[in-house]
Amino acid sequence: MQSNYLGEFLALATIHFLAVVAPGPDFAVTIRQSVRFGRLVGICTALGIGAGISVHVLYTLLGVGALMHATPWLLTVAKVVGGAYIFYLGFCLIRSQPKSALEGDKAADEAPAGQSLLKAFTTGFLTNATNPKATLFFLAIFTTVISATTPLEIQALYGVWMCSVNALWFVIVALFFSSSRVRLLFMRLGHWFERSMGVILILFAGRLVLSM
Repeated sequence: MQSNYLGEFLALATIHFLAVVAPGPDFAVTIRQSVRFGRLVGICTALGIGAGISVHVLYTLLGVGALMHATPWLLTVAKVVGGAYIFYLGFCLIRSQPKSALEGDKAADEAPAGQSLLKAFTTGFLTNATNPKATLFFLAIFTTVISATTPLEIQALYGVWMCSVNALWFVIVALFFSSSRVRLLFMRLGHWFERSMGVILILFAGRLVLSM
């Protein structure tokens, strides 16, 4: 990366990293997937989240982000769609039922076959791609931190960086929460944990509705 864009990149990378590590829908979904279905599903979910960032990067680079910012009803539609999806995820989680001790012990040793890797990737992708908070974040960061004179190819590199950091962070989260000890503990208390994550997601959705 050219040295004259280093300062801009460092500012963007710092702000983005702080936003990534802050608990949100991506974090809740990654933990749930890792605890419930195991390491591979958790990792695929994390990769899907990283890929989901590319949607925000792409429409921002194409100028659609600026169009949405200038057209309030488009931004409202994005909020409604994203909020509805987050609410749906939360609703599914609060309906979680207790597992027997046998199921919990078995799940700690075996990878459940309850979810395909493609579905895990899609879940992660949609969680991020439909999150209107991410839309607002990219609108803000690409209009304040990044200069309008920054070449498109440099901005694209910024986007690749953000996709990679997102994926890497949530892979780390998935690896931690899919470890045998952590996973066994969470599987035994899993229904309470998933219900808590569901409440958090529904609260996120509620905040989105109230902010419109």
